[in-house]
Amino acid sequence: MLEAIAGDMAAIAQFGTFLEMTQPEIFEAVQDDALLSASFWVNIALAGLSILLFVYMGRNVKDPRAQLIFVATLMVPLVSISSYTGLVSGLTISFLEMPAGHALAGEEVLTMWGRYLTWALSTPMILLALGLLAGSNATDLFTILVADISMCVTGLAAALTVSSHGLRWFWYFISCMFFLVVLYVLLVKWPEDAKANGTAEIFNTLKILTVAMWLGYPIFWALGAEGIAVLDVAITSWAYSGLDIVAKYIFAFLLLNWVAKNESVIADMPSVGVDRSGASGAAPADD
Repeated sequence: MLEAIAGDMAAIAQFGTFLEMTQPEIFEAVQDDALLSASFWVNIALAGLSILLFVYMGRNVKDPRAQLIFVATLMVPLVSISSYTGLVSGLTISFLEMPAGHALAGEEVLTMWGRYLTWALSTPMILLALGLLAGSNATDLFTILVADISMCVTGLAAALTVSSHGLRWFWYFISCMFFLVVLYVLLVKWPEDAKANGTAEIFNTLKILTVAMWLGYPIFWALGAEGIAVLDVAITSWAYSGLDIVAKYIFAFLLLNWVAKNESVIADMPSVGVDRSGASGAAPADD
């Protein structure tokens, strides 16, 4: 169904007429592709169940830092259920004509740009929770959050740029550079903090899971219809959805389950400050 619509739009474009699909038409096209729509509905269901489970798991958490980890992590499925609802409704999906040089040049390709909005809002919450778990200082936390949001925004630019095939890949390159900053903090800076604060075991587990899953996103972008088009839209969507299930819901369960059982460890950690030595960090308030 999606291929037929894309072909019709490309044929009309050759005669100088651009066919703009309405939201109901995009919704119908998505629903007619069972594989594509299933990749959205499965995540809506899992996000909803995760929200209920995580609220229940955090019902007895009292420490402010542990509560903040729960709130940040709870935002992940909340953002996801909103995002996938936007995708399944056709609200955050568009058909874009690929530029010359692209494997599908001149064809209208379904672009799920709403996913980038999701990642720009949910991945900072994942990193915030990880930073609080590790005991990050404010500088590293700020650096990784800014780099992460920049990575998502430039990824969105790569997906939406149709004026030049080369510029699409240049945006992709810039996004990957921001990703390297994220990886540096995750793999080099925060493990030291986690070791010093007694959370190294759980942090290292979550670090490996996060890095492994997050590496999949740029790989599938490059292989999908937005990149070299080896994979079709539905397969690419399922790849993203599968990564989301592990990187968000399973990650969140492992983190919150540990925090709930080890709240005292979190409570004993120092407040977020600028310097690891504590010289420029947050000090207890005077009575």
